[in-house]
Amino acid sequence: MSIKTGKIALLIALLFFASLLSLGTGEINISFNELLHFINNEGSVYYEVLHNIRIPRTLLAIATGGALGLSGTILQGVYRNPLVEPYTLGISGGASLGITIVIVTGINATGIVSLPLAGFSGALVTIFLVYFLSYRREGINITKMLLTGVMISFISASAVMFLMSITAVENIHGIVFWTMGSLNESDPFMVYGMLTISILGLLLSYLFVSPLNALRLGESAARSLGVNTKLTICILFLITSLLTGSAIAVSGVIGFVGLVIPHISRLIAGTNYRTLLIISFLSGSVFMLLCDMLARTLVFPNELPIGVITGIFGGITFIALIWIKKST
Repeated sequence: MSIKTGKIALLIALLFFASLLSLGTGEINISFNELLHFINNEGSVYYEVLHNIRIPRTLLAIATGGALGLSGTILQGVYRNPLVEPYTLGISGGASLGITIVIVTGINATGIVSLPLAGFSGALVTIFLVYFLSYRREGINITKMLLTGVMISFISASAVMFLMSITAVENIHGIVFWTMGSLNESDPFMVYGMLTISILGLLLSYLFVSPLNALRLGESAARSLGVNTKLTICILFLITSLLTGSAIAVSGVIGFVGLVIPHISRLIAGTNYRTLLIISFLSGSVFMLLCDMLARTLVFPNELPIGVITGIFGGITFIALIWIKKST
């Protein structure tokens, strides 16, 4: 077994252990032996807690964390900038605006798929807007791209607040829910749909391992190696928009995961995307599970929004990583 394969295996084991902790942690603590006993024991309170709350929440944390970590890694690879992530590029803001419009207009009454579709559409429009406003013949203007993303994020946030100020009171709760982030979604269609999308995004992105490795050298160098950079970037944008938009639609705005997880993953796996993509997905899932457990237990019996925990601990982790790299 190679070192990189061993690291992936270790992360899978860590993910399994974190999942067991997530299933057993909460208002009703469930030990490992009780998990094995009650998971198929229909009619018991533990069975209801596990199947209606804990299992959907754990799967959603795995899917959302993996999707956001993978999106951040792809975007940082495309733009060759360690500060790029769905939030700084305005993707989260665009997805939030799309979902807010759906809630305010009442379109979400037409079906449960309206929210994920609105989130994906908002993310897609935003990321292509940022890309085309930043693109020049000589390539992407990184500074303009970041500034454009920040401005679009600000405009989207302002638009969301405007819609909140004119909508009915009952809609405000739903909008605030998305902006703070939560893993309370228990609808099987949403949970398993998000899990399917995250795994599909990982498989699709893995088809672009070689182009992503080539893009590390720059667009011109990648083109000289035979990579169709425009088509590759467009497809990768579609993948990241699908992942980010779906994650926001199901779990709300959860910041810092797409920023800090790629940095952690590169410390573990290096810069080869053949391993980095998998490590990013697994690391994001583990990070989200740990943050969710903190959100449930830190101020027990109350529960903190998951976005608060990822923001605090993601920011602290990012600062720590900067100092670690500076000292090495």
